[in-house]
Amino acid sequence: MSPSVGLRQSMQLRQQLVMTQRLQQALKLLQVPTLELEQILRKELNENPLLEEVEVDDEVDEETVRDDSISEMETGEREKIPEPEDENRDWGDSFEDGFRGVSNDPAYDEDDELERPQKYIPTGQEALSEQLALAVPEGPERRIGEYIVGCLNEDGLLACSIEEIAAFFEVEESVVEAVLRIVQGFDPPGVAARDLQECLLLQLEAKGGDESEEAEIIRHHFENLKNRKFSDIARAMKITPHQVQEIAQRIGELDPRPGMSVGGEGARAVTPDLEVVKIEGEEGEYAVYLHDANLPHLRVSGAYEGQKASRNEDDVKFIDEKKRHAEWIIKTIEQRRRTMIKVMEAIVAEQKEFFEKGAIALRPLTLQQVASVIGMHESTVSRVTRQKYVQTPRGVFPLKFFFSAGLDSDSGGEVAAKAVKIMIRDIVNAENTGKPLSDKKIVDILQERGLRIARRTVAKYREQMGILSARMRKHY
Repeated sequence: MSPSVGLRQSMQLRQQLVMTQRLQQALKLLQVPTLELEQILRKELNENPLLEEVEVDDEVDEETVRDDSISEMETGEREKIPEPEDENRDWGDSFEDGFRGVSNDPAYDEDDELERPQKYIPTGQEALSEQLALAVPEGPERRIGEYIVGCLNEDGLLACSIEEIAAFFEVEESVVEAVLRIVQGFDPPGVAARDLQECLLLQLEAKGGDESEEAEIIRHHFENLKNRKFSDIARAMKITPHQVQEIAQRIGELDPRPGMSVGGEGARAVTPDLEVVKIEGEEGEYAVYLHDANLPHLRVSGAYEGQKASRNEDDVKFIDEKKRHAEWIIKTIEQRRRTMIKVMEAIVAEQKEFFEKGAIALRPLTLQQVASVIGMHESTVSRVTRQKYVQTPRGVFPLKFFFSAGLDSDSGGEVAAKAVKIMIRDIVNAENTGKPLSDKKIVDILQERGLRIARRTVAKYREQMGILSARMRKHY
């Protein structure tokens, strides 16, 4: 008997998480950096007549102002705010995974970063366009130049061929070549090159070194240079390998990616969201402060109190709605403040050795460990640490810097992966450059220090730090 085919209706009961607009906004306020939060609050002030800024006198304690604002809300009659409602509310108790920040930089690898944030460098193809406008009059050549500028990749190299550009504009290739030479003369030197070899030669030409030994090696021995076959180059040029290496070092001072200073967003300016300060007179004790002095201090405006009787129903509904939202904003910002301080205090407690001895003393730490300490969900800690920076006695670091996986040691404890990277870097810095250490030898040295680590792990960490292999590090 064949099974029957048709439509059926059925009912079933199941739980499903609904992301309300208010909850989405609460999560956003938790994870945005302080500078972005200030912009959000300024916008709220402009749009909500029931929200006003308190001018804080230097002689008045900011904590008092903040507590008074919250007390005013709690003593008045109002609808209960569903989230977050009290100090112990966990922002992420209903969520298993985090959300991407509103201004997340995908190029920034926080987990493996060992360097401190760079200062802001102005970027953009506008600089090249401005130079083009000064160098080439309005007309077909200007349009070809603009097309060339638009075809540059993030490294500043030309990502399309001369033939393609000539076909697009229906002109001879020599016309495109002439315009390209003009663009290649712009700042920074090396921009608009068709490959790395031409990029380096353009930089030497800009320095007046187009007939130098560096240029000769780049023109005629580029493949051997890339593979560091200095002996082969030395035989061809009738000089010593040591001389070739000195020339290669000078070539290494050129910029292989000139587009990094003219394309994309560039390095963002970093303003610390938190600060860790050593308490004087207390051995190994640190205090955590939130850098929120520039945030507007908010309170619910009382300007509309007592006027409901003289207003129509729509006005009263509008005022009540704006008042509830103002109260919710104030409570949410206070909850964000307390949560961030809790997380940072837990990090300081777990990584106290770092503040005393530096990055070499970093301990393995996970988001789950901090979440367990403060009694909140792991996703809450993830949102707090995302895109946030802390000023410490040892410099400015992203909060993600303090989290790292661990490797086993003979002592029974664990060593943070970031600390292992620093050990590897120090070992390489101290090696005999005439006989650089292989990855296996580095493993042996680390094992002598009681660290259990595989050769492939050393190779991975070395590559992440941009350290060349032993063969490529050899000096003659």
